[in-house]
Amino acid sequence: MCFLLRITSIETVKREKKKTQERGEKQREKEKRVFRGSPMNSSDEMPGVGGEIAAPPGPPPPPPMNIYHHKLHRVVMHPTFFWGKNAEILFSGWPGTRTGMYVLSLVFVFVVSVLVEMLSHSQLIKSSTNSLLGGAAETIIHGVRVGLAYMVMLALMSFNAGIFIVAVAGHCLGFFLFGSRVFRNKSPAPQRNSAPDLPSMSC
Repeated sequence: MCFLLRITSIETVKREKKKTQERGEKQREKEKRVFRGSPMNSSDEMPGVGGEIAAPPGPPPPPPMNIYHHKLHRVVMHPTFFWGKNAEILFSGWPGTRTGMYVLSLVFVFVVSVLVEMLSHSQLIKSSTNSLLGGAAETIIHGVRVGLAYMVMLALMSFNAGIFIVAVAGHCLGFFLFGSRVFRNKSPAPQRNSAPDLPSMSC
């Protein structure tokens, strides 16, 4: 009888020892998963924290965007005057970063500015033209002049100093050629209908 009790107690000690080893292995496995950042089951508990696992930190917030500076076609839009050929005028990506295209844009704005002054100070419609046809022609000329003037204004909104200079120079040259007294008719007799076709533009 004593021999049987002794065997039973030995087996009980072995089972308790085995359970203790299994619990120790599970505990080490949990610690490894927590250390490596692997997800844990809801039933797992982190020792010493009361079963609560801190959530991993989220991604950092994006940097604030400056609404005045954004890159488009490798061109930076400026809210103030700047010097340089890297600009964007009237059309997307034009002239961009190409020197030849930038020079072409300067010439284009200069010519358009001269045309605005020419249409503002020239008399293209004969006085003998029918009133209806003359009015229609004046309306068309007025529409062309307004469109060209707005095109110059939109080009100036690029804030490029070179565009600003050639626009002013074009208006000055156009006025000198078509609006100043230098090329005005110097005949002493008063001329009827010598006024330009269109009234002057208001700013």
